[in-house]
Formats: sequence, structure tokens, C-alpha cells
Amino acid sequence: MATLAGDVPKKWWKFSLTTQILIGLVVGLVVGWLFPEFGTQISFLRDIFLNLIKSIIAPLVFSTIVIGIAGGGDLKKVGRMGAKSILYFEIVTTIALFIGLAVVNIVQPGAGVILNADPSTLGAIADNHPKTLIQTVVHVFPSSIIESMVRGDVLQIVAFSVLFAMAVSAVGEKGKPILRFCESLAQVMFKFTNFVMMFAPYGVGAAMAATIGHQGLEVLKNLGMLIGSLYIALILFVVLVLGSVALIARVPVRQFLRAIREPFTIAFVTTSSESALPKAMEVMERFGVPKRIVGFVMPTGYSFNLDGTTLYLAMASVFVIQAVASSTPGFHFGIGQQIMLMLSLMITSKGVAAVPRASLVILLATLNSIPDLPPGIGAVGVAVIFGVDELMDMARTSVNLLGNCLATVVVARWEGEFDDVRASVFGTPNEKALDLAEGEVAFVEAEELG
Repeated sequence: MATLAGDVPKKWWKFSLTTQILIGLVVGLVVGWLFPEFGTQISFLRDIFLNLIKSIIAPLVFSTIVIGIAGGGDLKKVGRMGAKSILYFEIVTTIALFIGLAVVNIVQPGAGVILNADPSTLGAIADNHPKTLIQTVVHVFPSSIIESMVRGDVLQIVAFSVLFAMAVSAVGEKGKPILRFCESLAQVMFKFTNFVMMFAPYGVGAAMAATIGHQGLEVLKNLGMLIGSLYIALILFVVLVLGSVALIARVPVRQFLRAIREPFTIAFVTTSSESALPKAMEVMERFGVPKRIVGFVMPTGYSFNLDGTTLYLAMASVFVIQAVASSTPGFHFGIGQQIMLMLSLMITSKGVAAVPRASLVILLATLNSIPDLPPGIGAVGVAVIFGVDELMDMARTSVNLLGNCLATVVVARWEGEFDDVRASVFGTPNEKALDLAEGEVAFVEAEELG
């Protein structure tokens, strides 16, 4: 039997995409360190990469949701899946908040910090305001889906796509051409994603070079205790919480980590969840999660399941409060008050996705809502964090991605639709054989249906 062209072993010098991205990361760091001016000048490569990725999101999310709902034919499953997803999101993000609260109180990174920064450095961030709960609910439903796609508002695209898919399903046979179009569109966008990923090492390298070139290597040392404690808290959350979830849901951990390594690396370096979303959706489908679950859970999770961001908000807010206590004699903020602060963050953090520079906006608004805090000092505290926020953003964004990928597997397992066979062969030569076998079955079924 002749071997397929794709089965020929790769040459030693042909690196995998993950290796290429890591090489780009290291080269970008060295370029930004040794040639900072040049490093900042090549930031346009990062912008090109991010723009290409953003152009994928709207058509990909729309097409996968329509296929999943209209192609499945059971609208009751959509409501059940949505309820399970929101319940899971709320439980996990609440645990993330309290892990952040525990670590920041143990490490005390803000103790001894004197707040003397200029709050005007916040610029446009201070001019933004987070949405209230009612405003967030209203914001979910777009007045123009074209405008939502132009802005890349994932939550609005999800809401429209769900209703549109229900309408396609309701009209029956007349909706079949729309469904076939969406199936073709999804396949085209996944192939388009593969083309864009070929540019990823250059975009990632330019992103790192621009960061180091603009802020210097000292950015890796500023506020080191806060950064270190955040990374410790995120590692604890991933190992203890997400690890326990993976065991309970019987997720094949080794194959799962292999599946997410590329989108995880992209999210870490670009500090953009959007940059990793198309690739993450593709690998989760290959991993054995049905298309309809990936298309619904993952985009929704980008608004309601931001594990890394909620943990960061807990730590950053208490860090500023600790700094205020060091700067203001007689100021005290006890555990009871901190718990009330966490309850407030449980609500306000759900509006993160709709706000530019979202985490800092939510953080500033939360601090300003504390009645005992001296006026204006919350903005000063956020200004202190602002200088190293990008370095912390790398960690929280990649954990957001990890949490959302795991959520798709959990919901699929909960629905009884996770494909263990496909998960077991992910990234191996057997995966291609399985694709060929399933493709032949699908062709035979199509032939029988005429």
C-alpha cells in the first residue's frame, strides 16, 4: 500500500509550528533587547498578524454555531447546553477569585509600596466605564450584526448566530441551502486559519520585540513580587482546579496539552484571546468535541469564563488596597470587606469582554466603588500596575484560553458526546487514518441519500 504524501517523515530541519513560534519568541526577545529601536519599528508585523486573525473570528463563529444548532435539529439541546455552560463558568470563575484572594493575602505583594505615581498616565483607560449588569444584558443583543462583526464583538455575534440558527432550523427544507453554505464557510475559514498560522512566528516575534524594545528588559523586574505571586496563583489554579476538573471529566490530559500548546503559546505572547480563538476551535474539534459544542461554548466562554482575568482582578485589587494601607496611616481593609469586594467582582468581571483595555477598566471602577478608599488613590494604584500589565496579561490570557478549551471538553462529556477515540489519536498518524475512514463513511452516506 502506497504511503500518503502527508505520512512521509518530516526532515530534521522542518520544525513544527509550536517550535517555530517559540523560536520567534526568543528571537524577538533578543532583537528587542539588543536593537530596541528596530524592535519597536517592526511592531507592524504583529499588527498584521492580529488583524488577519480578527478577520477570521466573525465568519468562523457564525458558521460553526449555525451548523451546530441548525444541523443538530434538537433545539432543546441548545438550552440545556447553555445552562450547563453558564453553571460551570460561574463555579470555576468564583473559585479563581478566591484563590487569587488567598495568595495575595499570604504573599502581601502590596505591603510597603508607596503610591506616588501620576494617575494621568492612565489616559483613555480612566475615561472608560464598565457596563452595569443591565447594560451588559442589553449589549448582548445587537442592533446590527454587521456592526458587531466589524467591531469583533464575539458575544453579540454568538447571540445573533444562535437566533439565526434556530430560524434556519425552524424553516426546515428551505433552510438547507443556508446550512450547506455555512458548512462550506466553516471549512474555508479553518483552511484560512492554517494559512494565517504560517505567519504566526513572525507576528509573535515582532510582538515580543516591540514589548522589550519599548519598555526594556527592566519590564521583567518591575513589581516582581506581584507578577510572581500572580503566576504562582495561576499555576495553583491550573493544577488544583482545572486539573481536578480534568480528572473528574476523564479528560486525557497528555493529548489535551498537546492539542492546546499552539493556541496557548499564541495567546501568551500576543496577550490576545482573539488571536488564539480560531486555532483553539479547530484543535478542539480535532480533539473530539462536537462542532456545535465548540461553536457555542468557546465564544461564550470568552465573556463568562475568563478564569485568568478574574483571578488577576482579585489579586490586583487587593494589591492596590495593601499599597493604600502602606501609604495611608490608619487605613484598614479586613477580610470581610475583601469578600464583599470579591462578590462585586463576580458581577462586574462579566462585562470585561465589552470594554477596551478591559481588566484595568474593571479594576479602576471596582476600586473607585470602595467608600473607605481615599479619593483618587485607586487611579494612582492602577497607574503603578499599568507599567507591567502586559507581562501579567500574557499569563491571564493564556489561562483564559486553557480554561475555555477545557470547558468545551467538560460540556461535551456532560452531554455524553465527547469522542474518546478521536482524543486518543490526536496528533498521531492514526488521526489521519481516522479522518480518511470517517470521510469515506460520510461519502457513502451521502451517496445513499442521493
